[in-house]
Amino acid sequence: MPKIAVLPGDGIGPEVTDAAVAVLKRADEIFDLKLEFDYFDFGGAAIDAHGEPYPEATRRGVRAADATLLGAIGGPKWDGVPREIRAETGLLALRKDQGLFANLRPARVLEGLEDLSPLKPEIARGVDVLIVRELTGGIYFGEPRGMSEAEAWNTLRYSRPEVERVARVAFEAAAKRRNKLTSVEKANVLEVGEFWRRTVEEVAADWPQVELEHQYVDAMAMHLITHPADFDVVVTSNIFGDILSDLASVLPGSLGLLPSASLGEGTPLFEPVHGSAPDIAGRGLANPTAAILSAGMLATYALERPEVGTAIENAVAAALKRRRTPDLGGDASTAGFTEAVLESLAG
Repeated sequence: MPKIAVLPGDGIGPEVTDAAVAVLKRADEIFDLKLEFDYFDFGGAAIDAHGEPYPEATRRGVRAADATLLGAIGGPKWDGVPREIRAETGLLALRKDQGLFANLRPARVLEGLEDLSPLKPEIARGVDVLIVRELTGGIYFGEPRGMSEAEAWNTLRYSRPEVERVARVAFEAAAKRRNKLTSVEKANVLEVGEFWRRTVEEVAADWPQVELEHQYVDAMAMHLITHPADFDVVVTSNIFGDILSDLASVLPGSLGLLPSASLGEGTPLFEPVHGSAPDIAGRGLANPTAAILSAGMLATYALERPEVGTAIENAVAAALKRRRTPDLGGDASTAGFTEAVLESLAG
């Protein structure tokens, strides 16, 4: 039986996670997945209960699972705690602990839902971009780092194996899609960017069918909004991927629509891209779409049941055509929208 470690987290995390679990349980009934769910504290909730964001019990639970489903973490309540035990530090530790070096963040404008995008319909139509973000290296982990009264410093550093392995994930994804890969860096001013570009070009020799292009990150930010349909798979560094994937949320219409999968050596992690939104927590206003789509990615990548992932995505698209949460201009509650997805999934 596949074991799913569920980390509801903070703010709206438990609400959207409940929605995603409900959809997975309905999919289990339909497709006979035989899923088993175990819940663990993580993030701010774990700080309150255990004094740290990623306690040992959670660490063991994640390692024993076949997949991890995460809600959202953090909030103003924990902003004053030392940096080494902040909720976000726990997330970085989880990724590093499990060796999750590749973060897949799709931004797709679903057919018939172009009206959700703030872009003109002719620009939004057909957009389907997959951003592959390096997740365990770069400036978020580089040493030395520190801060004094007079200055602060961080180090942007990448090794050849780090770039090669995330590039392979991106090339493999592109080969299964439209055979186009865009590598993003800042090679004109950063040695790390030049190194990244050269290494990606070396890896490209193993995928001659995939067209490779390079973009500077500043130009890419512009092109991603003005000509998003030109891109298929995008591979980039940790910090640039963080920024560009949030920017890509504009394409389908809301950060509440973007799921993600973090893959690598250990237990894969699936989570919505959005934050914990503590201002609307407990009010039934949260949009669970990204969490539900993350559950769909879990079915595709962790369970190796892509037909289940497709069924969940289709159910979400059908539900969005009938009911929408307030952030998308509708009046559906979190539970109401989830019920619409469950009804669509059941057929």
